[in-house]
Amino acid sequence: MSLPTSTRFSDNYDLKEELGKGAFSVVRRCVQKSTGHEFAAKIINTKKLSNRDFQKLEREARICRKLQHPNIVRLHDSIQEENFHYLVFDLVTGGELFEDIVAREFYSEADASHCIQQILESVHHCHHNGVVHRDLKPENLLLASKAKGAAVKLADFGLAIEVQGDAQAWYGFAGTPGYLSPEVLKKEPYGKPVDIWACGVILYILLVGYPPFWDEDQHRLYGQIKAGSYDYPSPEWDTVTPEAKNLINQMLTVNPGKRITASEALKHPWICQRERVASVVHRQETVDCLKKFNARRKLKGAILTTMLATRNFSSRSIITKKGDGSQVKESSDSSTTIEDDDVKARRQEIIKMTEQLIESINTGDFEAYTKICDPHLTAFEPEALGNLVEGMEFHKFYFDNVLGKNCKAVNTTILNPHVHLLGEDAACIAYVRLTQYMDKQGVAHTQQSEESRVWHKRDNKWQNVHFHRSAVTGPSPFSFNHK
Repeated sequence: MSLPTSTRFSDNYDLKEELGKGAFSVVRRCVQKSTGHEFAAKIINTKKLSNRDFQKLEREARICRKLQHPNIVRLHDSIQEENFHYLVFDLVTGGELFEDIVAREFYSEADASHCIQQILESVHHCHHNGVVHRDLKPENLLLASKAKGAAVKLADFGLAIEVQGDAQAWYGFAGTPGYLSPEVLKKEPYGKPVDIWACGVILYILLVGYPPFWDEDQHRLYGQIKAGSYDYPSPEWDTVTPEAKNLINQMLTVNPGKRITASEALKHPWICQRERVASVVHRQETVDCLKKFNARRKLKGAILTTMLATRNFSSRSIITKKGDGSQVKESSDSSTTIEDDDVKARRQEIIKMTEQLIESINTGDFEAYTKICDPHLTAFEPEALGNLVEGMEFHKFYFDNVLGKNCKAVNTTILNPHVHLLGEDAACIAYVRLTQYMDKQGVAHTQQSEESRVWHKRDNKWQNVHFHRSAVTGPSPFSFNHK
């Protein structure tokens, strides 16, 4: 099916309110003039795109053109104008599937079977057309509308790739940590089976409300995944049918060559004979656990959104909800999405810049500090008594009158740094800062604080544009604590 390509967007569509915003794009509701039908128009400012981002846009549009399925958010039109590219998608208003489940009065194993069937139908269509999604997760599973029984829609093809048949190759490190397959983590050739692994993780969550692989330490998490180390603990799994567990086992098979395919999974008795096989008992414990699971996901997104809003940056992967229930999930690297070695190098660059900035504070080098910071740096920190301070005057006072007067920093360590890349020229980092210092009496102390910084690249140079620090724990070395 060929996708119509128009010459000018305004000839065919009227733009309405904004639904969401990304680093290089905005999504607005639009109405087709000839039919009155509503769509979501993703408007990309191509002037701001790097060559790499432009190639990603072209790939995403090319992939979406050939995916026409009732369980996939459909691309209806693609319009290229000077400086802007318009992608016209389905307007999906039902919100996330996982959020809808916890609002239901009744939810059973049979309902989970129906959900995963629709997801598998979308994945089967992708694979049949030579497309691997690579980022299947709850955030990308939407509902067409608020109506009961609305179709599940797979969204966000920003990381999707095109493959030839069942060919396996190394396409780069891409996906979201808890849903990555063993072969990706081992950096082995991979293909369509990575999507089935992610479906297995999603099905596990659909049945009990928590994931099969979980650890705050990413290294240990990856170890669990590579070993295929998961189980079915009591009592929550005692009421799940053996057929459901059998399907999960076939999806979460470590060897991708032995993993079930989408076509085979759709023929599994728990899917195609759910009326006879799947339990119809209400699973209240699952709903309760899923509420907590959703809350954790939303909290992580909210923290990132708050940090970005201070400087009017937006993650290209945040789902923005409007009062009318509309919801748009933009396509790109999410706050939890991992891509390739280049991304890893860019994250390390942000960590290095943060370490250099902290070193300038420890040494009292205000000149070096000002070179790393934006002149209009904004900051929330205890020393400012909860106020947002802007500019360098507060920091100059701190360096001149407080820093090093009552103590001397001996060592500073950044613990558990998490870097979120927001396009080519913006990033934020969150970490725990541990500072060891000596007071005037020569007594050693340790101080800990949770910090986050937003970085922006201007003229090929990274600058810190926003800083947020929690109240410190441990004895305060002076009336104003370390910045």
